[in-house]
Amino acid sequence: MRVLGIDCGSRVTGYGVIDSDGAECCMVRCGAIKTKSSDPLPNRLRSIHNAIVEIIRDLEPEAAAFESLFYATNVQSALKLGYVRGVSMFAAAEANLPVFEYSPLEVKSAVTGYGRAEKNQVQQMVRALLKLEASPEPYDASDALAVAICHVHTNRFHKSVAAHL
Repeated sequence: MRVLGIDCGSRVTGYGVIDSDGAECCMVRCGAIKTKSSDPLPNRLRSIHNAIVEIIRDLEPEAAAFESLFYATNVQSALKLGYVRGVSMFAAAEANLPVFEYSPLEVKSAVTGYGRAEKNQVQQMVRALLKLEASPEPYDASDALAVAICHVHTNRFHKSVAAHL
């Protein structure tokens, strides 16, 4: 299974694509989509959408995973983050990918075993789980990989439970 994880941000949106056979995961690609805060918001949203469309076209994931809840310091930040999530989810839906959402607690628990882990702990565990020589940079990319790993672990768990019913 190939999964695209996305960590939405109005200035930096992280993405990570992993392959999994159900037991092991390996990184296909990760990175960050960066926009200029000086650009008008609609232009930044178009850039993020177009970049995600291209990633989906190039890497052909079978599912897209997002964090379901977000924290913003103010209403304007929350709105901008909502717009980014919207265009990102639309890019996945437009490609007919199933979209999954996980809370930050679920993501951190799946990757580190602790729902209140710090960003550097998540980054180090992502590096270890994917057997990478170096930690994925920036944090946005490692967070996106963590969301993808969470989906693989959750999906495996749900399949296991369904098999025993």
